[in-house]
Amino acid sequence: MNDYFPKSKKPPQLKKLLLEAVEILTSVGIPLESQTERRLERIALCFLAVAGVTRSWREAKGLDDGHHLKSRDVIDFINQHFGESISKGSYDDIRRKDLKLLVLADVIINSGQNPTAATNDPTRGYSLEPEFKQLIQTFNTKAWSLKLSVYLQNRTALSALLTRQRTLTRIPVLLPDGQTIDLSAGEHNVLQKKIIEEFLPRFGKGSQLLYIGDTANKLLYLEKTALKRLNFFELSHDELPDIIAYDQQNNWIYLIEAVYSSGSINEIRLLELKRLTEGCTAQLIFVTAFLTRNDFRKWMMDIAWETEVWIADNPDHLIHFDGEKYLRPY
Repeated sequence: MNDYFPKSKKPPQLKKLLLEAVEILTSVGIPLESQTERRLERIALCFLAVAGVTRSWREAKGLDDGHHLKSRDVIDFINQHFGESISKGSYDDIRRKDLKLLVLADVIINSGQNPTAATNDPTRGYSLEPEFKQLIQTFNTKAWSLKLSVYLQNRTALSALLTRQRTLTRIPVLLPDGQTIDLSAGEHNVLQKKIIEEFLPRFGKGSQLLYIGDTANKLLYLEKTALKRLNFFELSHDELPDIIAYDQQNNWIYLIEAVYSSGSINEIRLLELKRLTEGCTAQLIFVTAFLTRNDFRKWMMDIAWETEVWIADNPDHLIHFDGEKYLRPY
């Protein structure tokens, strides 16, 4: 059994029970790997409290037994049986953090005896779902493996549901070299997709994509070796533009800002980027991109001279704000 609590100073018997609680929850597909050690401990303690378990899983009680605990009851149970001193004022954490995944996974029901009860109804509370209760009563017995297999049939694990949801909300982007990556959902990344798939083929044909800053992962795509070869500035710097691409034929490097709610290349940003890239061996092309002309109008007065503006809903055209390099569509 994995030791999820290496720093724990709990008594051995309680630590064993906490480890078993985590094993049960992960075995039915509840994703807990990203939790901190203390949060994981809190989740396990709350699970034990709702189940009414202090020694053996055979003690488990559920909705069909009329067993239900409100948030403050959960805190009382944990403090009384597991040596904690959780403040009753933190009852909202029980709902928002400690039991959230278990309720989403339908192993704990947040209704008590009356599913239509108001939030402050005294019969309302947290209970084990009856079939899940029957399953965990067999933990540490010979029947566990078979019962778990039967329980999981025709059920989609919460981890799979969350993964599917993340996949459905990702934005697939086709890179110039034929690779595909997924950006997180959001209007900013919708614009980044259009820059890569529509701007670069028109105005940077043959360019190599060197960097994309996903809103959820700043270093999602990074060609560190190529940037270093161009003597680009330190990549750990927090002032990277949204997209960087390199046109080897012209020795041009495109520094592109995708503007949805902020971030146009104004005179301050232009000066900042020029200073950061003063050692770069390629010539610099500064581009501010917008989704629509209406978006551009909001920022038009801020755009710096010697830069370009590209608008995704008019992809064949550029607005050229002076400067010696004039880009033309291929």
